[in-house]
Amino acid sequence: MSDTTVEAAKRAAAQQAVKDHFDPNATNVGIGSGTTIVYVVEAIKQASTNPAIRFVPTGYQSRQVIVKAGLTPIAFDSLAEDTLLDVAFDGADEVDIDLNCIKGGGACLFQEKLVAQRARKFVCVADYRKKQDRLLTNWPTIPIEVAPISVPVVLRALKTLGSTEPKLRNTLLEKSGPLKTDQDFFIIDAPFKTLLVKEDVESGKGKGDGSDGTWEVTQLSDAIKSLTGVLEVGIFSGLNGPDAEALRATDSRKTVTSGQKPIAVYFGMADGSVELRTAQ
Repeated sequence: MSDTTVEAAKRAAAQQAVKDHFDPNATNVGIGSGTTIVYVVEAIKQASTNPAIRFVPTGYQSRQVIVKAGLTPIAFDSLAEDTLLDVAFDGADEVDIDLNCIKGGGACLFQEKLVAQRARKFVCVADYRKKQDRLLTNWPTIPIEVAPISVPVVLRALKTLGSTEPKLRNTLLEKSGPLKTDQDFFIIDAPFKTLLVKEDVESGKGKGDGSDGTWEVTQLSDAIKSLTGVLEVGIFSGLNGPDAEALRATDSRKTVTSGQKPIAVYFGMADGSVELRTAQ
């Protein structure tokens, strides 16, 4: 498909997602990173230029998009501790049938997860290339943000978990060395076999805990996150916003603010249509 087709698909998905989930009277809105988000901000600006709405970016690039659109940015750490975002819009590198996502191709995964977990609902916008049944079907690796000093230890541990040739991500100009995130951390890209969803484990398609070479999405995310030196993993799974709110209502001791999985994913298709996947 041509670049024109892909960009048209992104714009169509963004427009529909904003139409369905953006409230012109909102107070705080999260804005993610990546090329698709440019079209989300474009659609938001068309819907409202309310100066009272504060837009929380997930990194330098998304802040520039907000400012260029004439909207009002606010830093994530400027929010009051009890403030939840009305909604957060972001893209994804790949999405499975359970709405689990791989993110971090643009190296903003830590701040993207912070913003997603601070939102009452996270809405994902993507093009048809990102629509898969299982993660690591088309997208080749899991991005992992790590402390620079820990790179050798984490690379070794990832191989133990079953990753084949995990690699430190370099800048496009090789002589400039490793790519640095907004936190001055590095990114490791770790290939694994196609990940299972919970239904696969329940139906006996694999144990999902790595013992037989198969990993279920959340189990692998937890295993990687537990490694010393790992700041964040580019797998968005587990709870979504409404699920997290229900959990907090039953147990006030829960520290979870919100979920990291989207409630809905809008895929712009090659034929100009938009396909919607929602939480079951």
